[in-house]
Amino acid sequence: MRHESFFQCIRRDWRACFERDPAARNRLEVLLCYPGFHAIFWHRLTHPLYRLGIPVLPRVMSQMTRFFTGIEIHPGAEIASGLFIDHGMGVVIGETAEIGRDCTLYQGVTLGGTSLQRGKRHPTLEDAVVCGAGAKIIGAIVIGARSKIAAGAVVVKSVGPDSTVVGVPGRVVMQDGKRIAEPIIPQVDMPDPEVEDIAALTARIDALEARIRSTEGKHGTSAL
Repeated sequence: MRHESFFQCIRRDWRACFERDPAARNRLEVLLCYPGFHAIFWHRLTHPLYRLGIPVLPRVMSQMTRFFTGIEIHPGAEIASGLFIDHGMGVVIGETAEIGRDCTLYQGVTLGGTSLQRGKRHPTLEDAVVCGAGAKIIGAIVIGARSKIAAGAVVVKSVGPDSTVVGVPGRVVMQDGKRIAEPIIPQVDMPDPEVEDIAALTARIDALEARIRSTEGKHGTSAL
């Protein structure tokens, strides 16, 4: 990840609000009303403190930012310039996450980890990645440059550049502008849960009717 000064990053973060949000009408509005920009600004301050090994203070500052913006960014996360967090409520960025230049995150995005071990355990987003609302990208995986993660997708494997990922678990449906052919499962091989449930109920009813007939037969015999 290329090195940029604090002011270079803030300048590019600022421009990203106007470039990627048509609702951004003037500078004062962005300055006062954009929690995504506020969260990134404060992360630019807390991250150097974290890198210097200053205890507690960076985490306290990040938690205060989370309280006011609804966006949780661990001070250890590496974030290049031009990140735009739209709305942002519920966004979580883990300690070892890395985000390239000009990425976009919508509300509810999680860059999370799956391991309890120290070391790299959060995702890396290369340049110009877009993550839709509610997308979950989990583990020490890499999302290639210019890829798009659909809203609600759960991605647990690395994907190459220029990919479009959808679904749970996430699967690549387009790459380099071309649709990816998905394997077709013959209809005859696909289980039908409704048919299975009906068959189980029918078998249960037959068993109960047999027990009733058996009970009635015993009562009739004893009465004679």
